[in-house]
Amino acid sequence: MIKVRRALISVSDKAGLSEFAKTLHKLGVVLISTGGTASLLRSCGLPVTEVSAYTGFPELLDGRVKTLHPKIHAGLLAVRDNPKHMEELEKQGIEPIDMVVVNLYPFEKTAVKKNASLEECIEHIDIGGPSMLRSAAKNYKSVAVICNPARYAEIAKELVNNSGILSDTVLAKLAVEVFERTAAYDGAISNFLSGRFKTENPFSAFPNDLGLQFTKVKDLRYGENPHQQAALYCEGKASASLAALNQLQGKELSFNNILDVQAAVDLVRVLDGPGAVIVKHNNPSGIAEDPLLERAYRKAFQCDPLSAFGGVIGVNRPLDSKTAQAIIKSGFMECIVAPEFSEGALKVLKDRKNLRLLQLDLQALSVENVDYKKITGGLLLQEKDNRVLNPDDIKIVSKLKPTKAQMDAMLFGWKFIKHVQSNAIVLIKGRETVGVGAGLTSRVDAAIHAIRKAGKKAKGAVLISDAFLPKADTLTLAAKAGVKAIIQTGGSIADEEIIQAANKHKMAMAFTGLRHFKH
Repeated sequence: MIKVRRALISVSDKAGLSEFAKTLHKLGVVLISTGGTASLLRSCGLPVTEVSAYTGFPELLDGRVKTLHPKIHAGLLAVRDNPKHMEELEKQGIEPIDMVVVNLYPFEKTAVKKNASLEECIEHIDIGGPSMLRSAAKNYKSVAVICNPARYAEIAKELVNNSGILSDTVLAKLAVEVFERTAAYDGAISNFLSGRFKTENPFSAFPNDLGLQFTKVKDLRYGENPHQQAALYCEGKASASLAALNQLQGKELSFNNILDVQAAVDLVRVLDGPGAVIVKHNNPSGIAEDPLLERAYRKAFQCDPLSAFGGVIGVNRPLDSKTAQAIIKSGFMECIVAPEFSEGALKVLKDRKNLRLLQLDLQALSVENVDYKKITGGLLLQEKDNRVLNPDDIKIVSKLKPTKAQMDAMLFGWKFIKHVQSNAIVLIKGRETVGVGAGLTSRVDAAIHAIRKAGKKAKGAVLISDAFLPKADTLTLAAKAGVKAIIQTGGSIADEEIIQAANKHKMAMAFTGLRHFKH
């Protein structure tokens, strides 16, 4: 444990600092500071010694060199119970520094700004801050180090309650937080620069060393099952993300809820007009688009009312009271995610206390370019499946050409088939699903499932397949159910056989040359 007598304060984010510094002053702590931080402390009536006065050396290079001085780092790194260290400090006239309060230049926020220049981003790479933090954290048994303004209140309380003393437990916790922060900071810089320079490997779009930065938002009640612990993390400092969505109502989101919300958002964002999707276990039970949001929701629900029970609803327009009433009549649902909720909708839904209402600006969400999948002892990294089908690339392979309505249904279904787990077969009529077969181990099983869910609605529908049909069995089943057109990848060794089957059953069939597996 240590008693804090001297603190060095230099922060970019000055939120909450004034009150914390006042507490330190009341406890008799000597304050040393730099530039704008020193000015803030003086404006609060606090006595403060400028770093340049403390070191006897002026700031240099437009402030690039301020705290990089032996008097600072010796005061931080000296081990207090090492007589040789303390003798050297005394010989050089250096006083020990017992606390460092530093947060870093906002590099991450600068790097994600639109049109941020390379020069601007480089100027926001902090050098002195991480150096002080690391020096203090290395010597955590002798120095308290605070890099997070959220810690001010608890540390101030600890100091007041213990007459300026901090326990070993607190010191260790603060040191760990520092190394987590500096690791994330360095990772953000290396990822940014590797993206700008692309020098690691000219034959690969991915860096040789991958640094990922995630900050814990909160612990969750449990994971996929009650016996699994879980937590939610936010990538970097992202503010427009699922990890930072605004929950207006309902009980705490579960691990599975969040996964289904992600799936709902991915699906509903591909719709152009007002649309709705219902997701269950990370797959859609129904999706539809209609000029009226209420009608779009009803169509999505009618695709598979049985599977929709307990689902997550996503809409891409502000939720109105009529759509809210339709949702209430649907029975139990877990969550609704929408860009906005009207006052009328909130009034309709307010009695469903456990129904989670999630407000998320879909337009503000960035289009992610990479996808990660964890494996034992490793990580798979791939480009996100953001490929959009160019209608000019569609090849009609059957004798019968698809009608304009069938082609429209093909293009509509192809936009979201990539968000359905493979093997995936979806039946479309107009701009709504009538049957979904997802995550099956064979394509024919996926078709059987989709056709069974569609029932009589399969007649006249268009079938969407996320990959090629390996045999004619899926097509034959579809023809018996009344499906009139198919769009698939093509590229199977059985293509000619399948084309002949399509012609035999008088079905229109198109190849895309583009596969959309999702595992």
